[in-house]
Amino acid sequence: MAAEDRLVKTMAEYPDLPLRDVVFRTLRKGILCEDLKPGERLMEIQLANRLGVSRTPVREAIRMLELEGLVVNLPRRGAQVAKITAKDLHDVLEVRKGLDQMAFELAVERITEEELEALFAASREFERLVENADVTSLAEADEAFHAIIYQATGNKRLVQLINNLREQMYRYRVEYLKNRSNLQNLIQEHDQLWQSLKNRDAVGGSEAMGAHIEHQMAGILDSL
Repeated sequence: MAAEDRLVKTMAEYPDLPLRDVVFRTLRKGILCEDLKPGERLMEIQLANRLGVSRTPVREAIRMLELEGLVVNLPRRGAQVAKITAKDLHDVLEVRKGLDQMAFELAVERITEEELEALFAASREFERLVENADVTSLAEADEAFHAIIYQATGNKRLVQLINNLREQMYRYRVEYLKNRSNLQNLIQEHDQLWQSLKNRDAVGGSEAMGAHIEHQMAGILDSL
């Protein structure tokens, strides 16, 4: 299916959302799936015509994508899809590593049996999707797994900080998942994190979480 057709098809996936959010999610998915390529200029008029909307929701969506780091606005060149650089990758995942390790250490103290069961179920759901699911579904399943750990901290401020970074992390998560040779490692790492939480092993689990993030960084760097 042509990239243009995929963007139009994506528009239909969000029938109940305001138009601005529909355009935002459509362009966001187009960037993450590389229907809109890194470095590609985002012309408001062309995109509006392509999606069958006015320029206003396109302009608003582009501003939202700038906040996520998916779009950059360059002097005399305008908005374009942000390229993935080693520096950006390192900066984002360095922060994520610190926050995720903190979250894990708090979760060790506070996670409930119900949350442990939900985490195990989330890891099995990710494993189930590995065979046939697309990258977007895998990324959502991976996010769901980590979200249970974040909520188990009981620290709303920490969860808010992580959520503020989540959209920037999402692009790198998708890049890592595109290489299917990484998926079996992810299953094993999820299981190791679950086992560490079950055993209330803060030190070993925090180290495992750090390694989990470092493996993603190395895998994405290899693909750049």
